[in-house]
Amino acid sequence: MELILKNLKPHDAQNYLQHAIAPRPICFASTIDSSGQVNLSPFSFFNLFSSNPPIVIFSPARRVRDNTTKHTLENVLEVPEVAIHIVDYAMVQQMSLTSCEYGKGVNEFVKAGFTEIPSTTIRPPLVKESKIKMECRVLEVKALGTEGGAGNLVICEVLVMHIDDNILDEHQKIDQTKIEHVARLGGDWYCKVDNHSLFKVAKPNTNLGIGLDQLPASIRNSKFLRGNHLGQLANVHSIPDIDPAFTDEKVTHITQYFSMNPEDMEQELHRYAATLLDSNQVDRAWQVLLYQSA
Repeated sequence: MELILKNLKPHDAQNYLQHAIAPRPICFASTIDSSGQVNLSPFSFFNLFSSNPPIVIFSPARRVRDNTTKHTLENVLEVPEVAIHIVDYAMVQQMSLTSCEYGKGVNEFVKAGFTEIPSTTIRPPLVKESKIKMECRVLEVKALGTEGGAGNLVICEVLVMHIDDNILDEHQKIDQTKIEHVARLGGDWYCKVDNHSLFKVAKPNTNLGIGLDQLPASIRNSKFLRGNHLGQLANVHSIPDIDPAFTDEKVTHITQYFSMNPEDMEQELHRYAATLLDSNQVDRAWQVLLYQSA
């Protein structure tokens, strides 16, 4: 299917985009108007764009349904400050309740049962229950259009962060496994980041990976090594040397059982290497793949 976005109804374009571009972190924004009325609302068009200076951006879009604007946008235009909170699983249902279109002057802190606590540098209050809170100054609001669905980029400088000690590790850094981040998908769908869904990908640093084009053809064209497997193997500075001390009972069994059929042996070694790569044992997988040429 090919979609020409300008030919779609705004609602349909929004549906495809929000389902495809996901998961999205949630900006849980507390704002205040010039008369002191507080608003609390979530926005999934949100991310970090700079660390020096520390800049985050979220976008309260004009409603597709009737082209009206949200109280959060109106507030930051009056009082250019916002408290942004990171949403975790323990607060996701209460957070969702604040997305109801309550009338002007209705305090979503009260409706959703959150606790207001004062900020240290800005006027909008903080959500006590959030484990990560950011006090921000609004630098600019950039409208992206005037029709329903058009975003408004609220460009914010983070002045102060408040972080719950319970999600820190022994080095006083945030422990990713302790947060249980929640992210937004399309429709009513969300996802939770926890120990069952977390995984690591080795990040290339000063040493460049050799790339898939430098892998031996027998590995690159393997029936069992998929794109992720090849990416892991190619993220080494050079093809490893054969380790003469390498031993593996499964490899020994494969080579003995298929000794009369080198092609089948190679496929079984590749199959075994794939299982090792699935558990992030890259060095061991390389030795298995090199074993046949030893």
